[in-house]
Amino acid sequence: MGRIHSVESFGTLDGPGIRYVLFLQGCPLRCLYCHNPDSWCIKSGQEIGSVDVVKDILRYKNFIKNGGVTLSGGEPLMQADFAASILEGCKQHGLHTAVDTSGGVSLLICRRAVELADMLLLDIKAADDALFRKITGHSINNTLEMLEACENMRKPIWIRHVLVPGLTMDDKQLKALGELLAHYSCIERVELLPFHKMGEFKWEQLGKPYTLGDTQPPESEQVEHARSLLRGFGLPVK
Repeated sequence: MGRIHSVESFGTLDGPGIRYVLFLQGCPLRCLYCHNPDSWCIKSGQEIGSVDVVKDILRYKNFIKNGGVTLSGGEPLMQADFAASILEGCKQHGLHTAVDTSGGVSLLICRRAVELADMLLLDIKAADDALFRKITGHSINNTLEMLEACENMRKPIWIRHVLVPGLTMDDKQLKALGELLAHYSCIERVELLPFHKMGEFKWEQLGKPYTLGDTQPPESEQVEHARSLLRGFGLPVK
């Protein structure tokens, strides 16, 4: 049994093709710009078994057969055994699988799920540990461990990175990210995601202080500058 936050049955942004996106409850990080703070608590959400999850996924098989299934969150690897059971069920039915993760969970806990997934969408909050800690409240170590493991497994990865003015929307930080990622052959794509404020109301509803209330999304010219900078490191930036 596990706990889920929500489902998107026709996702187009979380991996290749049209995908069934399952958002799991629980996350160890506390990102300043999180748009799903209601997913942090692992005891919230709907309780359901992995068999029933796979049954629901199969209802959409004709729509997602050229895409697949993505486990997201929260942090799906926080429920590592539940995630692995779902991935195994999808694999039995020939469905492509991806895990959208921050790498915030130790591989000692979630290695089997990582091995079962066809690919990872790895959200790297920052390349600099001090900034990573400022954004998430945790060290970058588990994320780097995940990246290195995927390189050794030859597991395809799409890197995701949120551009936040005043935090990650900074040439020095972007160059550090480029230097970090340039050495990995498992990276198939780098997605730069502009910061947005769509989840701000959830913080208010939960009574949590939102410290980025005065931060505005980056301008399109700033985003393109960041893309050009990372392309200079030979990275496949989208």
